[in-house]
Amino acid sequence: MSEFIRLDPPVIAEIVAICDTMLAEFESSRIRAKNLVSANGFGDLESARQLAAGYSRKGAGTPESAYERIEQFIETLTQLRDAFAAGGEDFLDTQFDWARALDTVDRDM
Repeated sequence: MSEFIRLDPPVIAEIVAICDTMLAEFESSRIRAKNLVSANGFGDLESARQLAAGYSRKGAGTPESAYERIEQFIETLTQLRDAFAAGGEDFLDTQFDWARALDTVDRDM
């Protein structure tokens, strides 16, 4: 793009700090989501095993699962943070890419 966006250094630092805080929360969520594949305590009936398997699939292992969605958010937010950390110069080039990625994740949910 031929357009250029310039952000003041304190604004960039604040945006990057916000992104880092969000990324830390997503990392914590990713760790918890990884444990969602262990759906225990439903019992020994066939219907209980099927229910546990369904919850496990929602936790991790499929493109629509919680773990994979969190991974997608982390990747997109990291790209956004890096674009801002570069002083905003890369933001216009990447803004539509990350916005499209977030929109795709949101629509798939």
